[in-house]
Amino acid sequence: MKAERVRLARLQRLERIRDVARRTALAEAGKAEGTLAQLEALGHRTRSLVAEYAARADATDAAALQQQHTFIRGLERIATGNERDVARARSIADARAAEAAEAERRRAAVQDRAEEQARRIARLRQSGAVPSASARSRRTES
Repeated sequence: MKAERVRLARLQRLERIRDVARRTALAEAGKAEGTLAQLEALGHRTRSLVAEYAARADATDAAALQQQHTFIRGLERIATGNERDVARARSIADARAAEAAEAERRRAAVQDRAEEQARRIARLRQSGAVPSASARSRRTES
């Protein structure tokens, strides 16, 4: 019976460790999702700036038109770079979410094993297979 209780204690410690790993993975997934959201907002704003400047028709001469065109091309390069960053951030966020899901599965598996071990100990106590400490002390006192 002592080995059963030791195993239960070990499983409970392992569950606590897995729970910490799960919370850490969830925090990392949250950070990755936050970064992705920021990059998506930046991309949206950059694309809207490109559209706004491309629609302008207030250039007074060729030099102003050339300067506007150069500025728009620069914004388009920024938008293209941002799209690559969004794709990378999305893959990182997906990986972090998968890690969090895996950490939860691992924690749940250990929790299930610990609960089964606790039920096994309870069944052993009920069947009287191994007397508990209080039952042994009552027998020795008689």
